[in-house]
Parts: sequence; C-alpha cells; structure tokens
Amino acid sequence: MKFTFLISCIKWIFILLITISFTTGAKSFQLPAILKFSMEDKIEGASQSYNDSNQENKAAFAFSGKINYWIKDEYDKMLFSEPKPVIENKIQDAFTSIPFQQQQLTGYLGKRMKQNIVERLLKIDEKGIMDGYLQRPGNHPWIGEHAGKYIETACNAWKNTHDERLKRQIDRMVFELIHAQLEDGYLGTYIPPEYWTSWDVWSHKYNLYGLLAYYKATGYQPALDACKKMGNLICTTFGNKPGQRNIITAGEHMGMAATSILDPMVELYRYTGDLKYLNFCYYILDAWEQTNGPKIISSLLATAKVTKVGNGKAYEMLSNLVGLTNLYRVTGDNTLLRPVLIAWHDIVNNRLYITGTASSMEYFQDDEILPAAAKDNMGEGCVTTTWIQLNKSLLDITGDLKYLDEIEKSVYNHLLAAENPLTGCVSYYTPLMDKKPFNCDITCCTSSVPRGIAMIPYFTTGLINNIPTVLLYENANYKETNDLSLQVVTDFPKNNHVAIIVNTSATSPFSIALRVPSWTTSFSATIGDTVYTKYSNGLMIVNRIWRLGDTIKLLFDTPIQELKGGKSYPNQFAFKRGPQVLAFDPSLNGEHLITDNQILQKDWIELHAYFVNSIEPEGKSEKMDFYLVPFADAGLTGGAVYVWLPLKQALP
Repeated sequence: MKFTFLISCIKWIFILLITISFTTGAKSFQLPAILKFSMEDKIEGASQSYNDSNQENKAAFAFSGKINYWIKDEYDKMLFSEPKPVIENKIQDAFTSIPFQQQQLTGYLGKRMKQNIVERLLKIDEKGIMDGYLQRPGNHPWIGEHAGKYIETACNAWKNTHDERLKRQIDRMVFELIHAQLEDGYLGTYIPPEYWTSWDVWSHKYNLYGLLAYYKATGYQPALDACKKMGNLICTTFGNKPGQRNIITAGEHMGMAATSILDPMVELYRYTGDLKYLNFCYYILDAWEQTNGPKIISSLLATAKVTKVGNGKAYEMLSNLVGLTNLYRVTGDNTLLRPVLIAWHDIVNNRLYITGTASSMEYFQDDEILPAAAKDNMGEGCVTTTWIQLNKSLLDITGDLKYLDEIEKSVYNHLLAAENPLTGCVSYYTPLMDKKPFNCDITCCTSSVPRGIAMIPYFTTGLINNIPTVLLYENANYKETNDLSLQVVTDFPKNNHVAIIVNTSATSPFSIALRVPSWTTSFSATIGDTVYTKYSNGLMIVNRIWRLGDTIKLLFDTPIQELKGGKSYPNQFAFKRGPQVLAFDPSLNGEHLITDNQILQKDWIELHAYFVNSIEPEGKSEKMDFYLVPFADAGLTGGAVYVWLPLKQALP
C-alpha cells in the first residue's frame, strides 16, 4: 500500500513538472534535467526541416507528444482539456451534438471514417503541405490552405478515436506551423512583395481554422496565441482607416475568397472576447457592399438567387454564408440569417444535384441546369463539404430536420463517393456519368473531402431541445449523458433492421427522440409490448419510464424512388434506395462477377448491390436484368459509372 502511494505521488509530481514546463509555451519549453532524453527517442517520422538551432524546441515538442501516451489518462485530464468559449452565443442552439469522444461508430459510416484516417490522413504528403511555410514562397498560390485543413480534420478524427499515430502527426505539424509564424503575426506562404494577394488571406483563414481546432481539442495555449497574432495582423492590415488595405482587392472571386475569413474570425472572437475581431467581422459585411464587392446580402435580398451574388463561385460563396450564420449566432442579429435562408432555398430548389452537391465548372449554374459528365467538372469536393457545413450550422440554430435531410443526402452520396476508401485518393470533381478521377496529389479537394468525412460525428446523435435524439442510424455506441448511453445495433443502410439498447443509471422517466427519415413511408418503434407510431416534423418522441436494457426496435421501409433527369437528362431516370442514390457500374454486371445474386468483387469495402429485373433500355427491344450499387461505392475499380439511365420507362 505504501509503495503504491509513493508511486502515485511520484507520478503526480512528474505531471506537475511537465505541466509547469509545457504551459510556458512551445518556444520556452524547458525539460527538467532528470527528464532529458536522446533525440533518437523523438517521435517517429518527426520533421527534419529545422536547423541545429531549433533542436531543443523540436526535442521538447517531440517529448510533449510522447508524454501524452506515457501517462495518457492523467495527462489528458490536466493538459488536454477542451476550453470553453469566452463569449457565449446569444442564439441558443436548438441542436447540440454529443462530444466526438463519446461516440464509437462501427457501421457503414464508421468504416469510411476509419479508412479516411488510415488511407488518407496518416498517408498525407506532410512535407509537401508544410514546405511552403518552411521555405517561402510556396510552390503554388494556395498551398498554404492545406496545413490548416489537415489540422482541423485530424483534430476531429483524433477526438473521435484518440489514434496515437494521428496525434503525433498533428503535433508535429502544429509545432512547425506555429514556429513558421513571423513576429508580426504573418502566417502565409508568400514573400513580402506579394503579401495579401491572390490566396494569402484565404490561407490565413484555414490556419485560423486549424489552430483553433487544435486549441479547442487540447487547450494548448500557444495555438490560440498564434491565432491572436494572425487576427491582430489581419485587423491592422485591412479596414477603412487611412493606410489600411481593402480586403475585397486582396483575394479572388470579387473578394469572396478573402472575406470568407469571416467564419474563423467569429470563432476567434468567441474564444478570446476581443471586440476588435467582432468589429472586423462587421467590416467584412460593409466591404461586401462596396462597388467592387460581391454584395452577398443585398443581392440575395433583392434577387433570391445565388447566381446573382458576386461572380457565382460556389465554394467561396458558401464559405461566406457559413460565416454569416455563425455571426448571427454570436450576435443575435436577425438580419444576418435571412439572406442565408434565401440562399439555402434557392440552392435546394434549383441548383442541388440528387447526390447532395452543387456547382459545375465550380460555379452555380442557371435554374435546374445540372450537367453531370466528367467534362462538366461537377460536384467539386470543396463545395460538398462546405454545403454540409452550412446545413450543420442551420441544424444547430433551428433544430429543423430538413437540414439533417440535406446532410444525410450529401454524406451518403457525394461526400463518400469522392474518396476511395481502398486508397485514400480523392476525386476533385465526382461526375455522375463517368469515371471518378481519384487522385492522391495535394489539391484543395483532397484536403476538403477528408475534412467533410471527419465531421460526421457532428450530426449522428445529440440533443434537440434538450431531448436525446438519434439522427443517423449507424451501428454505434453513444454516451449521451453521464446517466444515459445508447447502443445502436444495425447494418443500415444494407438493411433496415435497427435496435437501440437503452442503458440508464436508474429507472426514471424521460424522453428519447428518434428521427423519422424523409425518404421512408412507414416508421414505428416497439419497446416490449408497446408500439409507437405517432410522430411529427420528422421526429418521434418516446416519453416513458426507462429501465436498464430497454430495447427500441425500429421498423421502417427503404423504398426505391424513381428520380427524373430534368432539364439536363430528359427521358432518363435515376434510382434511390433510402438515402443512397444508386448507380450502374459495368464492372459489376459481367457474368463472371455474379453468382446466385452475390457480388464476388472481394476488394470492395462494402458489398451493397441491388438486383433490378425487367427494365427495357432506350433503343433496345428486349428487357435486361442488372445490378445497381450505391453511387458512393461505385467506380472503385476505375471504370465509369452511370446514375442517369436511358430507360423507356422507370421501374414497373
């Protein structure tokens, strides 16, 4: 007993020494002499980009990563705690997701999230991403965006999994990024004569995203300090005062690239309380309305069309709209939400593909013009992810499940379709009517698509108006509160059998809410001998006395829906089963691949295939039998896929 107590005391003294040293900041981190170690013990794969004068800092940072795993539980509790915002939002969220670390997703979505880590995040070209900061200038104008995108993505993935390999990689890149910052706060990849041109502000935006994500995940103060230095420099550089620059002329697409820094500047204000960051956000709104500005708010209010905003560039415009929703949340200014809702309705009604993406040639097109071939450069991955971000913010604000419907459509279709789970390569544009051009090079979309996949835990389950609510039916374990956890047992979307086991600390009355998907035509829940069938606004609320081990058995259908091709594909049809759009993949329809209705392609990560018989294709006199597979899983072998099918009629 005495020996155990002595060991415990030594351990806590050890942690205290590390805490005192570590919290002084990375640049002044000093190891106690007794804890010095050889550089041969540094984290495997640590960057070699610093010269000898930086070895002490590098060693300290490597040590900070190692200590996280030597005494993981205590160290996490003391140093890696998630800080709370200094400024609370004035608009209370109607929906809040449960923390990522309280979710274990092991079904269809969970497998894709795992592959995103193993095949993409852990295999990124770390040197290629960081070189633009370690040796300026970067090798292309927007090389600077990738570090911040990766750090935010990996932080979300790490919070969900606590993958030690991922954490070491994040730590290295955060250390390098912070130490690449100049004394005045500049953290771009340009040389002085080219500061604040092209995509420079844009890169600072993503560095704010990344370092704020790291600070929120770990509480590491130097990350927030680096963000404040960036924010201060941005506020000093741009504005309406004499000697300041015009932010509209500092970025591409009528300034929309540069002004999209709005969103992380809102977040910086929330985590510092510094009013100048909020004032800068309002400066951006004023800048939009300049003669040469994109007029985001006034154009939407006047025309109700996103094609009339700026130059119609989808990714940058959506990024600004995300910032506008979060400015609304922190200020409560109702005038800020209305233009966003106008844009949302226009996109959903006129410019959204059936797979939950938008844009052709990276721009919003005219009403219902939705070309989907490879030559059309449709469905930019950055647009898909940012569209999901926008819907996530609107879901948080309102709790309205129509936004979750759009998220589900995007995730199960275009988002997952854009990353090959076998290789981690990403399709920059993901056509519905051709090969998916997977590529592992560094591009904006190879950074954005993994970012979207890592966001999935934001909308699996949480609280709607303080009621525990299951939103996506994924095989998973969720710790909703200290007194309640839910185990979801299912292999959805392959089939619709779902059981939810309720584990509660005590027998007590409370409500659990279940989302009723918009695509189902029947939905019921059975608990013991009681059957529940009533629901409204897409939500079934079950209020009863719950006991440990109560099981909710869900019964709902996943009907096949027929979708018409519209203006771009007249007289053609597509098919959707539940949330998944289906596609014809010729590689799965040869006789050598089909035996007793089973697909034998063993290297596919998922084997969801649906047999269709007695369909008469256009131009043929005899009917055909064939298989359709989810668009997200089609084309992994490199062949073309086809969503719109030239049929004389739809399903009989």
